[in-house]
Amino acid sequence: METYQIMNSENKECVQLINTAIIKTKENNIDKSYEDRLQEICQSPVIAALNKSIEFLSESQRISADQAAIQIVETIRELDSIWNDYIVMEGLEKLKDFLKNTKH
Repeated sequence: METYQIMNSENKECVQLINTAIIKTKENNIDKSYEDRLQEICQSPVIAALNKSIEFLSESQRISADQAAIQIVETIRELDSIWNDYIVMEGLEKLKDFLKNTKH
């Protein structure tokens, strides 16, 4: 039992070190202009349109603005996921056809 507790403690320390290393290495790869990009996007007509969409959805569905924003983001993510799946499947079909045609 004592050995398990020591190993567990060592593993915990190791995991903490690895987590810190992962975060530090990601920090070096972050595009430092994110603040400028964020400010530019926040001032864009697209954000203004999204704001109007949130207001419209909130009023028409009688939900809070937070709920409307979440529904919009979830819908966009779902669309993105569907298209990613479609593209992968299309690529797989082309690969299958290619492999089938190269066997002959």
